Amino acid sequence: MTKQDPIPTDTGSIELVPLDALTLSDLNPRKSVSDAHIDTLAASIARFGLIQNLAGLRTKKGRVEIVAGGCRLRALQKIAAEAETPAPVTVPVRITEDAEEAAIWANAENAAREALTPADEIRAFGAMTAKGATVPDIALAFATSEARVYQRLALAALPAPVIDALAAGEITLGAAKAFTLSEDAALTLALLEQIKGQPISEAQLKSALTPEAVTGSDRRALFVGQEAYEAAGGAITRDLFSQAVYFTDPALLDDLFDERLEAARAALVADAGWLWAEAKREPWLNYYEIDQAKLTRLYPVEGDLSDAEAEDYDRLAEMCEAGVLDADGEARLADLQSTLDGSYTEDQKRVSGCLILVNQSGEVEITAGLVRPENKDVALAAGVLTAPDRPAPAPKSPYSQKLRTDMQAIRLAAVQSALLAKPDLVLDLLAFGLSEASGSFESLFDLRLGRPNNVPSIEDGFDREPRLDHGLDPTAAWQTGTRVDDLEEAFAAFRASGKKARNAVLTEAFARALPDQAGDEGFFAAIAAEAKADIRAHWTPTAENFFSRVSAGVLTDLLCTFLDCDTRDARVVSFGKLKKAEKAEKLEKLIGDATTQKLMGLTSEQKDELAIWVPDCL
Repeated sequence: MTKQDPIPTDTGSIELVPLDALTLSDLNPRKSVSDAHIDTLAASIARFGLIQNLAGLRTKKGRVEIVAGGCRLRALQKIAAEAETPAPVTVPVRITEDAEEAAIWANAENAAREALTPADEIRAFGAMTAKGATVPDIALAFATSEARVYQRLALAALPAPVIDALAAGEITLGAAKAFTLSEDAALTLALLEQIKGQPISEAQLKSALTPEAVTGSDRRALFVGQEAYEAAGGAITRDLFSQAVYFTDPALLDDLFDERLEAARAALVADAGWLWAEAKREPWLNYYEIDQAKLTRLYPVEGDLSDAEAEDYDRLAEMCEAGVLDADGEARLADLQSTLDGSYTEDQKRVSGCLILVNQSGEVEITAGLVRPENKDVALAAGVLTAPDRPAPAPKSPYSQKLRTDMQAIRLAAVQSALLAKPDLVLDLLAFGLSEASGSFESLFDLRLGRPNNVPSIEDGFDREPRLDHGLDPTAAWQTGTRVDDLEEAFAAFRASGKKARNAVLTEAFARALPDQAGDEGFFAAIAAEAKADIRAHWTPTAENFFSRVSAGVLTDLLCTFLDCDTRDARVVSFGKLKKAEKAEKLEKLIGDATTQKLMGLTSEQKDELAIWVPDCL
């Protein structure tokens, strides 16, 4: 229908009807409407007028009952009621006197009500802006949010062919949104012709429209920062339809990146005290370069915690793991962790340097303690580097003495348990220990049947063998202090139980009396091998019994070992950002949780190695 077409007489005629002669018909399907909706609609009509007519049924009494447009009627009534100077109001209404036709109107309008297509909405919003309407005006008129209006107006600023292509279904709304990033009309139209009817992703189109731009997630942008970039005169483009930001001057961004990286490099020498520092523009360090440059690594001098500090560390770590550690506690825990991790001495810094780079996350990474060939003599003279022809001092063990003692107890329990299935071996050892061939039986067995420690201080993850509790039965006669009335009868009963029972008693008793190492580590290892002792059959490493008892650096090294990778691996980088307690928990799950093993990408061979792994502190 055009403006020149007459209104068909068979669909009713439009009349101007006094507002006070209109009532809401029972045929109107919208019975319940919020006051807020009526308020918004009233404001829209007051600002832009009545855009769509009402439809009503004329009754025999001459009144008109509105069957379509009930909300508009309520809004008009609200406007009239609030007018400072009430005046007669007439409303255009399509009238019918046929109740059946009125019912059809009522249901047809409600069922056919449909939102504008994106293209029509874009054009409508743009047209209203051209007539002077503000964003709040448009949002009010269309009962939508101002954010949506801003987004549609951004699209309305596109060249008309883009909107026409959207209306014709030749491009998607997402493609139209991508075009808002372009500031080159010629490029926009050229790409439009290429993609019409073609399956192309928004990301591909955005890349084509901004070929030189750098995204805000780029490591250079993250390192420099948007504020510093804009302060230097850099321009950005924001994607109104997402959170993406584009740095449109990559040359300036590169210059700022280099300036800031150079400042960080210079600070390592001027402020931190290193002999030299070299900046690497790559986001990773090729360790082959360290070997090629014949650089020698120095390592931080590890710190020790006092007994009180160690207790404080354990307490704070438990609170941190439970999520109840406050800011002061976190700072204290970080200080203690820093002490454990150690630091470089001033003597070390005076003869060595650093390599500095910015990683993919925009964060600075420093590889420190590198001695150049020309500085090795000075490092040797300073005592921070050991000459190759002199044995280097043994590195400090990453395991505490208490942890090593626990692991020795666990190993002993494993060997003793394995001996229970080797009674002949036990008797051979007993005979050997009692003979002159061994020199002294005391190196093999404590014939007073002592109880060498075979239980760790932390029993989490430790599965003790009940038969190794031999002689510890609290109901036994020698434990309760009672006497056997008739030793002869008791001995006869014992012998009647048979040689198998006798041998079991001997095996259990003497296996339990075997001390750790048995006077010779190699000899003890041979016994363990012949008995086929399996530590992991009795002990599983957990956060409590092992991982929480070593430093964070050792945990990272263990993960690299388990995953057969280096510290540049994304899994290790992510692991490095965890707190120590979280790292320990992660490794416990990696040991025994199939889901974690799958998420971390372990191969079947790596899983098999984890199933038998024991620490190298024995």
